[in-house]
Amino acid sequence: MQLYQVGGVVRDRLLGRPISDVDWVVVGARPDEMLAQGYLPVGKDFPVFLHPETHEEYALARTERKTGPGYHGFDFHAAPEVTLEQDLARRDLTINAMAQASDGQLIDPYGGQRDLDARMFRHVSEAFAEDPVRILRLARFGARFPDFAVAPETQALMQQMVAAGEVDALVAERVWQELARGLMEARPSRMFELLRSCGALARLLPELDALFGVPQPAEHHPEIDCGLHALMVLDQCARVDAPLTVRYACLCHDLGKGLTPEDLLPRHIAHEGRSARLARQVSERWRVPRDCAELAELVAREHTHVHQSEGFSPSARLRLIERCDGLRRPERFEQMLQACECDARGRLGLEERDYPQRALLQRDLGTLQGLDLAAVSADALARNLKGVDIGRAIQAARLAALEALA
Repeated sequence: MQLYQVGGVVRDRLLGRPISDVDWVVVGARPDEMLAQGYLPVGKDFPVFLHPETHEEYALARTERKTGPGYHGFDFHAAPEVTLEQDLARRDLTINAMAQASDGQLIDPYGGQRDLDARMFRHVSEAFAEDPVRILRLARFGARFPDFAVAPETQALMQQMVAAGEVDALVAERVWQELARGLMEARPSRMFELLRSCGALARLLPELDALFGVPQPAEHHPEIDCGLHALMVLDQCARVDAPLTVRYACLCHDLGKGLTPEDLLPRHIAHEGRSARLARQVSERWRVPRDCAELAELVAREHTHVHQSEGFSPSARLRLIERCDGLRRPERFEQMLQACECDARGRLGLEERDYPQRALLQRDLGTLQGLDLAAVSADALARNLKGVDIGRAIQAARLAALEALA
């Protein structure tokens, strides 16, 4: 039995990056031998075990064979005679196909270290084309390592995969898993740039792909292009370490601009409602978690109103807070404000602009939360008010509190 660290741990160690997860490959062992040593089986499709003490993953060396379309169309073969080089050959990129022995020896049969030095994403073999998830993974790695380029032969192979319909066979859960991970990387825009460059974005997120080449008014958007703006907003999210909910909302906030009639361009009248509808469509297609989906619709619908809120009257700001359910869901309201701030700063030359709207609405919400509604209700009851009239008294007290701030 021979043990090797493989994949990301080797890559990140060579890059001098922090190491979080350690994966191992076991050569020359059978499942019963692993069980006898106390390893815990967890693999469904092929033998993977957890170390009894460290709980790190140990997978038996294996080969794989394509049997059908999409992500699940594979047969795996794990046996003691499978070599380390055979196991590494089935991996996606050369930079992920390196191993390290216990004595520190680097095993690099496919030139991974060379491509690390060259900052290059290159597929290990033509087997890359058998798994469409690898397109998503490469794009995600692009968001993590934005200075890496894609080898021309790998770019051509991905384009061929898209043309062959492989991307269309991806299951929703797997797409969302990769998109979510990519959104949380240091430069999420790079993921969507790479997906677009091979044609996969038009298959996975046609609503986003449709934004590229669509103009908007230069006085508000010096970058002009709607698609470029969407990517700039995502990078603003990464800059402030926004949570996934905010990043996904920013991804979807302007999707409706792709449906603006040409005779109205570069203006995008009523794009907010169209954006909310398309955000819901994307969320349903990829089975996006509820918290992400709800915030995406809210930001799409309300971001323009938030931008304009400095000019609103106290009553209009109160209606905005209530419409966004800010009093019942203040944390989501704060995430909406963060998304709107990223939207305002995701514009060419305006990355450092002030965004007083966020502080204004935070102040308003804090004031409303501080009201003694029990006292307001008690006063209303003392004046023999009932039912809807008590509600009106509460509303009047809220408005008076905001008016007093001015």
